Amino acid sequence: MGDFENQNAPQGRRFKHAAPEDEDAHVPRAAGSHFAAPAAEERQAPAAPGARAAHFAPRAVDSEAEQTAQSPEPSAAAPQSAQTEAYPAASVPVRGAQDMRTAYEEGLIRVKRKKHKGLKRLGIALAVIAVLVAGCGIALATWINSLNASMGFADKKEEEELRRALLPESELDDGSAFYILLLGSDAREGDTASRSDVTMLARVDPENATVDLISIPRDTMVTIEGSTQKINAAYAFGGASGAVEVVSEFAGVPISHYAEIHFDELEEVVDQLGGVWVDVPESFSAGNGGMSFTEGEQLLTGEEALAYARERYNVSGGDFGRAQAQRQIVEAIIRQVIAAPATELPGLIGKLANSVTTDYSVPDLVTLAQQFIGRDLTLYSAAVPSYAYNADGVSYVGTMFDEWRAMMQRVDAGLDPDDETAEIPEEQLQNEELGAATNSAAPRDYRAIAESSGLTTDDVAPTE
Repeated sequence: MGDFENQNAPQGRRFKHAAPEDEDAHVPRAAGSHFAAPAAEERQAPAAPGARAAHFAPRAVDSEAEQTAQSPEPSAAAPQSAQTEAYPAASVPVRGAQDMRTAYEEGLIRVKRKKHKGLKRLGIALAVIAVLVAGCGIALATWINSLNASMGFADKKEEEELRRALLPESELDDGSAFYILLLGSDAREGDTASRSDVTMLARVDPENATVDLISIPRDTMVTIEGSTQKINAAYAFGGASGAVEVVSEFAGVPISHYAEIHFDELEEVVDQLGGVWVDVPESFSAGNGGMSFTEGEQLLTGEEALAYARERYNVSGGDFGRAQAQRQIVEAIIRQVIAAPATELPGLIGKLANSVTTDYSVPDLVTLAQQFIGRDLTLYSAAVPSYAYNADGVSYVGTMFDEWRAMMQRVDAGLDPDDETAEIPEEQLQNEELGAATNSAAPRDYRAIAESSGLTTDDVAPTE
């Protein structure tokens, strides 16, 4: 017989075996074997089911009985060439089908498989990439957690009280407008405690890419825990949650989020942005802010922006003028954060995290900012219609109730707060809580007092 291939050998590596010239020397073929069987007249009884033929020449028998039991008398030995090509395990004794199967399996163990170097290198590369991705994910998570910790409250009890005072997220529809309370603490070098110098109510409308910034004068006359106080005392009485509750009642709207701005760190944010563009409405010399400014649009550094936002002695409108400057700085920061390149966001977010304390998490802020990126942002700026008022020798700020109510109706409807000609929707007109200021301690009959007041919110230098 001629050469043949072992069809059971691994793909890509087939072994050739020589069939013995003397077919009398064949080992009986097992079922399913690919070896040629002897002629019909010379066949022995079939091998046990499942047995496989050995890939080697039969061993020399030890006795005449074995020789008779295993095969017919061989006629001649196989040629040397056939022995050379035969499977190398020819010396293994074979006594039956089980021995042949064992020998065959042992023979496969000795087969040397071809190594796939390309697949090995690919596996290594994928493993390295997986490690790098996992490492980056861990680093990112660590960074975000550190920022969350930086923005969060050190006093967890205060944080829990704040969350109870805020409107739960579950009560907000996706994309609907909501309110944020912004407080500014201006703890300067040498101060033993911070002061709430800035109080702003912001309405954020992601669906229409609109933000309203409404300043509430720090000396606004209100009732807190049964006594007449200035509204900036709300923080001293009840912390963040106390401030939220007082402002919410004064404006007549639920507040969903809170952010406390730290002035000194805000200076670093402005520098990180490369400065902020502000239209200074009037020229003035240095006063309590420590710097002089010239009228006109200009790029302010962090130090200049801080000085501009602090000035109240040498500007028109006094403290009302300072509140306007604070809104300008916040508005400029918002615009430039949204316009900042993606490559600058990590460093910018880090600076922002150090300058605010808030109930927001970093992912929440990123999600909020993404709703405005690439869109035409509309920013409205206004102040509670107010007047300077003296009661029992204490300087307060009184509220013009009718004007404040109409303003809050426009704000809640997404209209320009200062546009008195705007048509207010019926929904807002029927909402008696908007701008009700039920906790105000100022006189309800205020018109004559406001007209005789030496200072109102109308006295600030106008901005374009």
